[in-house]
Amino acid sequence: MERLIEENKERSQGWHEGKHDPWPYINYVLYIFKSAYKEFEERVGQVKSPRRAKTELVVLAVDRFPGEFTLGDVERACPGVSRDMVRRVLRQLQRSSEVECLGRGPGAAWREKGITLKRG
Repeated sequence: MERLIEENKERSQGWHEGKHDPWPYINYVLYIFKSAYKEFEERVGQVKSPRRAKTELVVLAVDRFPGEFTLGDVERACPGVSRDMVRRVLRQLQRSSEVECLGRGPGAAWREKGITLKRG
């Protein structure tokens, strides 16, 4: 600890005259940022969505549409959920008679069948 205090005294010599060397401090701060970012990156890679989280996200998005909606509408309401996952959930809801498809293709309109999809 005493060594650090002595080094700090040496580095801060000439501070008021503008003759000190700021690079050791700048390098230290950059090192801290780099280390923190690496740790953050590692932790983000370890976090997984809870099971069925994306399914519930799609179901809640569908429930929020007041009338008709398209596959694209659901995709925009659920960033991070793939088109295949949205289709899969819509098919499940269609099989359980909670929604119906009013056409064909990706631009086809969908709507609820009057049953609320809210999950308790």
